[in-house]
Amino acid sequence: MELFSIDIHTHILPADIPDFGRRFGYRGFIHLDHHKPGCARMMMDDKFFREVQANCWDPVVRMGESDTHRVQVQVLSTVPVMFSYWAKAQDTLDLSKFLNDHIAGIVQAYPKRFIGLGTLPMQDVELAIQELERCKRIGLVGIQIGTHVEGINLGEPRLLPIFQACEEMGMSVFVHPWDMVGKERMDKYWLPWLVGMPVETTLAITSMIFSGLFEKLPRLRVAFAHGGGSFPSTISRIQHGFEVRPDLCAVDNNVAPRDYLGKFWLDSLVHDPVMLQYIVDLCGAEKVALGSDYPFPLGELEPGQLIRSMPWEDDKKEMLLSGSALQWLGLERGAFIG
Repeated sequence: MELFSIDIHTHILPADIPDFGRRFGYRGFIHLDHHKPGCARMMMDDKFFREVQANCWDPVVRMGESDTHRVQVQVLSTVPVMFSYWAKAQDTLDLSKFLNDHIAGIVQAYPKRFIGLGTLPMQDVELAIQELERCKRIGLVGIQIGTHVEGINLGEPRLLPIFQACEEMGMSVFVHPWDMVGKERMDKYWLPWLVGMPVETTLAITSMIFSGLFEKLPRLRVAFAHGGGSFPSTISRIQHGFEVRPDLCAVDNNVAPRDYLGKFWLDSLVHDPVMLQYIVDLCGAEKVALGSDYPFPLGELEPGQLIRSMPWEDDKKEMLLSGSALQWLGLERGAFIG
């Protein structure tokens, strides 16, 4: 029997993106240059960023590839470079609405195949909550956010109202690294993606723990990309630091970091069976969800294959393939069957 699978970490773009730079009057926004059939260049103004194929914008292509990969449902979120927290808040709101409406439209067209996450102008709390409310109205079940907001860590008090609103509305939160720390020292070897991303996610998780965010909002459902980055392999050091220097680490929250293991979700994108076993042992199978980073090459090229290859019973595999995702999303499997 085929195990039911939900991929919580997939990215999508609209096929046609307006020239937001021209609309807003300044540079730094992404558009697509469809330079040949089924292939486009992501361009930041006149600078090449990344090449993408039709599976990055065409839901029919995505469904065909998902069928091949044995993935029944994809959770859609924008490509993190689109966050645009650096821009004027009203402009980021306009961009967010465009992206969110696009994802909501795909979910409405194919409700048994796709689930949608929105993006917010996180640099303006009031506007972010306004768009969060609209995301819920148009059928999105959560949001994807960056690991920081223009250098402001996620545990900082000014961002707390956004997370409070997510908890109150039952909106899930997916945290994805972007604008990586230390990138000025990583101009070679693709290091921002290989080294900076895991560090970014570790910084986000640790900031949220030490600030007491999870203590204040125990019903907030948060998942972190890429298996939590380097956090799982660093938790013992973080715990030890908390124990030996509480005067530095416990200034906002006196609950031990290890106590939060199993209180948030990680995706399964760790590329290694030993590491997958470790994060399942660390956090519990019900807190690790299939995530592939589809359709990008640094992701799992056959989504779910690592989970399926593990020497586990089918019940445990299905928990990682879909059960934990449904819990994080606050959804029922029945909505996607039949």
